[in-house]
Amino acid sequence: MMMSPSSACIALVKDSEGCKLTAYPDPATGGAPYTVGWGHTFGVKPGMTITQEQADQWLVEDLENAAAVVRAWVKMPLSQHQFDALCDFVFNVGAGMVGHRDGFVWLKSGAHSTMLRLLNAGAYALAADEFPKWNLPPLPGIVMRRHAERELFIGGAFAEAKLQG
Repeated sequence: MMMSPSSACIALVKDSEGCKLTAYPDPATGGAPYTVGWGHTFGVKPGMTITQEQADQWLVEDLENAAAVVRAWVKMPLSQHQFDALCDFVFNVGAGMVGHRDGFVWLKSGAHSTMLRLLNAGAYALAADEFPKWNLPPLPGIVMRRHAERELFIGGAFAEAKLQG
């Protein structure tokens, strides 16, 4: 059976992103990439506005894109909470692009990320320790998100807290 992002993953994205129906600039750059809805960036232009329904639909599509990256590149078995944490991470950081930007799969250098290499070597605990290394930019929201992803990855703590609270 093919894994899909669970309600815990959706809760983590929503908690981390918030939903804004008018496009806003990236906090780190003050410009591109512009974001709208629940962290959607593809095709977003300054001043763009969308409906809540569009925001919710794009969240489903964007999470499925992130899940496809995780399913394609992680060769070792994952628990649901590990999969969810990685989907949120890919949703936020991206897969990366050789020569352009670092991400979960590719680094600018052309190498695979340490997190992916460790996962595929079955070194789950070491892979979990890679989350905080991606606190870029080191804004409070990013630091908290990486912490939540790591906690979810190692034991589903975020999921449990959301389900109980």
